[in-house]
Amino acid sequence: MDKVISVDGTEIAYDTFGSGPGLVLVAGALTARSYYGPRAEVLAESFTVITYDRRGRGDSGDQPSYAVERELEDLEAVRAATAASYGYADSSGAMVLLRAVAAGSAFDKLAIMEPPFRVEGAPPAPDRYLERLQEFVAAGNPGGALELFMVEAVGQPKDQVDGMKASPYWPELESIAHTLVYDALQLGDSEVPVGLLASIEQPTLALHSTASPEWLQRAVRAAAEAMPDSSVVALEGSFHEVPPEVLTPVLRQHFLG
Repeated sequence: MDKVISVDGTEIAYDTFGSGPGLVLVAGALTARSYYGPRAEVLAESFTVITYDRRGRGDSGDQPSYAVERELEDLEAVRAATAASYGYADSSGAMVLLRAVAAGSAFDKLAIMEPPFRVEGAPPAPDRYLERLQEFVAAGNPGGALELFMVEAVGQPKDQVDGMKASPYWPELESIAHTLVYDALQLGDSEVPVGLLASIEQPTLALHSTASPEWLQRAVRAAAEAMPDSSVVALEGSFHEVPPEVLTPVLRQHFLG
């Protein structure tokens, strides 16, 4: 593990795997860099893979107040420290990558996997979602924030989530539940950010799983349509997930040709 100091003094922890052109992986909600271990090992055959803990997660630091811009600075600090050329992001992490590039982060090519933009056919956004997340966090109730996210935002059955509460990894999720607020702020109103996407000139690969809901696949296509240089690829996978052995050759082709 290495650390880099972001603009506001926050320590951001990262790991590197393999050799070759640098590829930074940007995680979505409730995910620390350890999630990317199996994927990084496969990708490391072609890239120097960089996985990092977004602020407030894992071994990275945090600050009492949060602003969207701070995570863009964190990502750029990691990119600059590793001289990475490429960026890949999952789910809500795509907004961190896209915002960072729009703000000038020097990635040459991008890939995004299922940013959860709420297009036609998507489930309605939970009522007062951001405010309720903030209220749970302020009240010291991370479990409430997790349940709100999983049940109302993602759509998992409540009884399934109740069962998760007895699992050994629930406390770990609670420890980073406050970062759900960060992801909500990154996504904003969750509409496709057409203006921001139109400003991104880097070649971008927009990916979705064939097993994800149609509205989420449609969101990927809508994002790609808003970008000047993009393509859409559907990959065999499960809900909101594609296995490393399926993802890797597609990323290798996109980034390395």
